[in-house]
Amino acid sequence: MEIKIYPTRLEVARQFASFLTEIARSGDEVHIALSGGSTPMVVFEELAANFREEIPWSKVHLYWGDERCVPPAHPDSNYGMTDKHLLSAIDIPEANIHRIHGEEVPETEALRYASLLRENLPKKYRVPRFDLVILGLGEDGHTASVFPHQMQLWDSPAYCEVARHPFTGQQRITLTGKVINNAARIAFLVTGVGKGEKVQDILQQKGDFKTYPASRVAPRSGELYWYLDQEAASGII
Repeated sequence: MEIKIYPTRLEVARQFASFLTEIARSGDEVHIALSGGSTPMVVFEELAANFREEIPWSKVHLYWGDERCVPPAHPDSNYGMTDKHLLSAIDIPEANIHRIHGEEVPETEALRYASLLRENLPKKYRVPRFDLVILGLGEDGHTASVFPHQMQLWDSPAYCEVARHPFTGQQRITLTGKVINNAARIAFLVTGVGKGEKVQDILQQKGDFKTYPASRVAPRSGELYWYLDQEAASGII
């Protein structure tokens, strides 16, 4: 595990964009699972502004680690946010964009997306393998769309499951731990003082860390990166 701490969220975005660029150049085809949230949005803006000519987008395939069950034009859509801040600004083949269809029946779409992963991704340990999975961390310790009250979804034998937000009841489709932990690399992007307590609990194995889905992230490859700003890292520095 590598912990990388930078002064600001913008510097986290710059450094992570450089890291992603190296991965994108590393193979004939590169498969990346994206995250939603405010920090990835800044990363996408950085990629679009300063790295769009540096990355061979024709060989990069983009997926999503989770998606709200809403249409792509809805303001809650992770795909919609990515399209606005990144996809619309880069020259990537449409066939390389593999969005979760949040507008479809959730259970049916979870099965379809699992099948897509099975068909598109290379296998390791007989499980689809991403080259990189990008994750966020919620203030309740959730990651992707596995929340503490549905920890059993992390251990599901399926590749995708239907989750439900604990307060709003909004349904979401999420990758499970089986696929996430099989990735060649996993990177957390975490910024802001509101995340500091959970970062400290997870990295120092304190408090109720075992009840946080994010604490279950442990790639079989051993390549786990935490990209933090100083506010998020305040409890460990």
